[in-house]
Amino acid sequence: MQLIEDWKTFFKQSQGSNWWKRKTFALKEREAFIVRVAGQGHMYHRWRYDDQESIHYLMHFNFFIKQGNGFYIEEHVQSFHYQLKNGICVAHEQLEMKPYVRSQVDERRQTNQREKSSGYDRRAAVQYADYWWNQYNPEFQQFTVDCTNFVSQCLLAGGAPMQGIPDRNQGWWYEGEQWSYSWSVAHSLRWYLSGATRGLIGIEVESASQLEPGDIICYDFEGDGRWDHNTIVTAKDQNGEPLVNAHTDNSRHRFWSYEDSTAWTPQMKYKFFQIDVTS
Repeated sequence: MQLIEDWKTFFKQSQGSNWWKRKTFALKEREAFIVRVAGQGHMYHRWRYDDQESIHYLMHFNFFIKQGNGFYIEEHVQSFHYQLKNGICVAHEQLEMKPYVRSQVDERRQTNQREKSSGYDRRAAVQYADYWWNQYNPEFQQFTVDCTNFVSQCLLAGGAPMQGIPDRNQGWWYEGEQWSYSWSVAHSLRWYLSGATRGLIGIEVESASQLEPGDIICYDFEGDGRWDHNTIVTAKDQNGEPLVNAHTDNSRHRFWSYEDSTAWTPQMKYKFFQIDVTS
């Protein structure tokens, strides 16, 4: 399909979309701009019925961004729907990031064991986040909504200690065929970080600029008190603002505010946690 083979055609069509307008506006506020965009599309689902054809595909973007005297590359993988009727495009839209619903989790069994550890190595956490941002470690369960599972893996790679086994309602842990809700559920991890007093803890701060690589940001898209998403800080821009990695909509070095996300609303709230480990 030409749309998938020629990403420039897609990119031209996207420039009038809301997510693109929000993205360019956010960049302008940071005195940054996109120098070059590259991308590649990958179709993962296609079906036909009568005179209609529907296609779901992933678009992998590479944004080369200039800010002041510095440059960095931001990467996104976003899912889109493309619908044709009698060979004419009648719908072309980005698929929205879905909030967590417990029934969506595919709890297939696996038997890998993870060792408990102590101490938090920020560099190791970031290295893990940069390596696995657009793929899935087979040692762990993969979730339909994978953002918190990914962040938890990064924290574990940094040496954050697990506790609470085997009660899924307690602590933060992953072992064998089970894991705590705080390991995989965005809302649960947000409250675990703010409530834990030993082991893995989160120290809440007022602004994103106070965070360093290895720290965590939590997102409440609707501002309704239900926390929907988590990311890990992996770098900082020229203004000292965080760039983050995430799963679900797989992203690397994305600006922390998520204003270019289809899940963004004016009511969106954030929580900023500096990660620490205590005995």
